[in-house]
Amino acid sequence: MMVAAALVFFMNLGFACVETGLTRSKNTANILFKNTIIPCIGILTYALMGFNLMYPGGDGGGWFGFAGFGLGFADDVSGLTSVYNAGYTYWTDFLFQAMFAATAATIVSGAVAERVKLSSFLVFTVLFVTISYPITGMWKWGNGWLNTMETPFYDFAGSTLVHSVGGWGALAGIIILGPRIGKFKDGRVLPLLGHSLPLATIGVFVLWLGWFGFNGGSVLSANPGLVSLVLVTTSLAAAAGGVGATLTSWIMLKKPDVSMALNGILAGLVAITAGADQMSPGDSVIIGGIGGILVVFSVFFFDKIKLDDPVGATSVHLANGIWGTLAVGLFGNLKGGAQIVSQLKGIAAIGAFTFVFCLISFLVIKAIMGLRVSAEEEIEGLDIGEHGNEAYPDFTQAHHG
Repeated sequence: MMVAAALVFFMNLGFACVETGLTRSKNTANILFKNTIIPCIGILTYALMGFNLMYPGGDGGGWFGFAGFGLGFADDVSGLTSVYNAGYTYWTDFLFQAMFAATAATIVSGAVAERVKLSSFLVFTVLFVTISYPITGMWKWGNGWLNTMETPFYDFAGSTLVHSVGGWGALAGIIILGPRIGKFKDGRVLPLLGHSLPLATIGVFVLWLGWFGFNGGSVLSANPGLVSLVLVTTSLAAAAGGVGATLTSWIMLKKPDVSMALNGILAGLVAITAGADQMSPGDSVIIGGIGGILVVFSVFFFDKIKLDDPVGATSVHLANGIWGTLAVGLFGNLKGGAQIVSQLKGIAAIGAFTFVFCLISFLVIKAIMGLRVSAEEEIEGLDIGEHGNEAYPDFTQAHHG
């Protein structure tokens, strides 16, 4: 479990590389700063109150619970707990869950990149990780109302509880912020190309590796049969997502698109996350393949309605978080009408709460602090405006790219 927590932690580097690679060079230092400070804020705020908000204890079945501020100390010195299995400690439990919390906030960062004020985004991150994410997480993983329904809502490792929660936050952010300057002109979509496909590619493979901890660790034991099955279903879905997105984008764009292939891999990973322990290898390929196709159409859809998401976070994490959660009722050991209804209830409830919470948070922050940098700062680049720094100072006119 500690190794799995370390792999999920490593995903922060993956997100940093993907976001940096798919955005312009003049904003690199800004994006690296956000991806550096988000896990720091996330771990601290989750220790302060998020963990006890998400896992309040008691009989369960409720909408809200809170076990108090700060991390407690177990009765014995090693902090052993038998909640999941013998030998699983309180400290391991906190660390593994804290890594997930930090990941959810990072998803929002990519969608609002290249035009959000740093201070405003950090305030949002605190609110999101401290309050919103733990409350909806408690509804299922903390034995809340979604877990105690007659047919419990099922989300093995967080297609909804982590990924679409981050996706709903991302959607709220891009609606309030508006598109980047120059993205939409005279009814046309103008590509604002990322500056480093090598970085983006490195990031995606770091994330795929991290997902072995994300999904594999969610077994919450070293059960060799179940852990190995989960790693196989996870990898098959990722591979199918990459192929699905490649073929779809090749047909639609007439040429293969590297960024679509990369996002297809991530889409397959997000889609399998809700039911990785319940699926056969064949099911996993279908779920991942559909995820890869879906992400391409989703990117075009968001462009069509003029919502600007530089890295495709809404398409990867929101669209495929919803698809993957629904897939639990359509494929695998739990498929059936009752499960589909439960999955829809969970998607709707968590989506509504998260979207409204994030929308209100962004609007309040916008009214008090402002949310978007000035046009001059955006054109020059956030590295100069927000940090007085450049990621690539040795390259001429780096901040005009």
